[in-house]
Amino acid sequence: MRTRVIVIVPALNEQATIGSVIAGIRERLDAEVLVVDDGSADATADRARAAGAVVVRHPFNLGVGAALRTGFRFAASGPYRVAMQIDADGQHDPGDAAALLEAVGSGADVVVGSRFAEGAGDYEVSSSRRLSMKVLSRVLSRRIGRRITDTTSGYRAFSRRAIELFASQYPSAYLSDTVESLLIAHYNGLEIIEIPVSMNERLGGVASNNRIRSVYHLIRLVLVISIARTRRPLPKGH
Repeated sequence: MRTRVIVIVPALNEQATIGSVIAGIRERLDAEVLVVDDGSADATADRARAAGAVVVRHPFNLGVGAALRTGFRFAASGPYRVAMQIDADGQHDPGDAAALLEAVGSGADVVVGSRFAEGAGDYEVSSSRRLSMKVLSRVLSRRIGRRITDTTSGYRAFSRRAIELFASQYPSAYLSDTVESLLIAHYNGLEIIEIPVSMNERLGGVASNNRIRSVYHLIRLVLVISIARTRRPLPKGH
C-alpha cells in the first residue's frame, strides 16, 4: 500500500499563480492537493478547483497559520501518512519535494526546506530581513538543540504524528506558524531536521507582511522562545 501524501497550499488572492503551482505539484508528486483559500477576494478558489485541487474556503481572512491548521485537520481526518506545505505564490520548487518526503520516510517528523543551509540555491534577501532571520535562527536553534538556518521557511513536510499534533496545536499568530510551530514540535518529542532547497522569488500576488509588523513579531517571538524553558506536551484533546 502506497504512502498517502497530501500537499497543503494556503492561499490568499493568488489567482495569478495557483494554477501553475498545482500543476507543478501534480507533475512531480503522486499526492492530493488541498488548497485552503483564506478569504480570497479573487478567483483563487475557482482556479484551484479547475487545476484539480480540493478546495476548503475560509469565509474571511484568518491568516496563514489558521489556514494551515485547517489543512492539518483535513489531513488528520483522512488516510494521509505524510503532509507537505507549499506556498501558493510559486516560491517553492516542487522539484525538491521528493527530498523532503524521503526525509520523513527515514524517520523525521518535521522537515524544513532551508534557503540558507549548505547546498541550497542562491536566495537574496534584504540585510534587515537577513538579520532578523539570523536572530531567530540563533535563538530557536539554541532552544531546541538543533541548528535550523531557515526558521521562517514555509516549505515543509510532516509525518502523521506531526499532522495529528498540528491539527489541534498549530499556532495562528503571524510568524508563529513557522517559528513557534518548531518549538511545539520539539516539546512534543518530534524529530526536526532541515535540508537544503532552492526557492524562487514570489511570482505573483502581494506579500502580507510589512516592516513594522515584522519587527513587532520578531521581538514577540524572541521573547516567546526565550521564556519557553519548561513547556511540556499538552494532553490529547487540549
